[in-house]
Amino acid sequence: MKRGFTLIELAVTLLVLAIAAAFVAPAIGRGLDNLRTRAEVSGFTGFLRAAREQAVTRGEIQEVRLDPSSRTLEIWGEGSRSPRSTRSFLYLLRIEPDPPTAKTVTFQPQGLSNGGTFRILGPGDRRYVVTVDALTGRVSARLADSL
Repeated sequence: MKRGFTLIELAVTLLVLAIAAAFVAPAIGRGLDNLRTRAEVSGFTGFLRAAREQAVTRGEIQEVRLDPSSRTLEIWGEGSRSPRSTRSFLYLLRIEPDPPTAKTVTFQPQGLSNGGTFRILGPGDRRYVVTVDALTGRVSARLADSL
């Protein structure tokens, strides 16, 4: 009675495992890109919400300024000479205000804002839309329709 595996059986098993890994690896990479993009969108909305919270708690106007080329957000307090807070985003993202000239969102002490819409494009075809409601100052994000 013979025990063990032949060399051919081991080679076929390794070949099957290699083929399976070749199919799975790209899907894992795309999944990680999508996870990073969702985390950055969450950070973007969190930054806007923090600015609204500061406006309400401090009782003064807070401006959030976007620089799309450097992918940074800054919170400026009323009359301040430097930003109170700054946040940078992944180089893989493209952040576009809609309309393109609306790069500043202003939050009032009552929680109101001038409103705004931002499109965030991640790797692949992932697109998110972040909206700041003008009446309530509510910040929301959703996955946009695909291309």
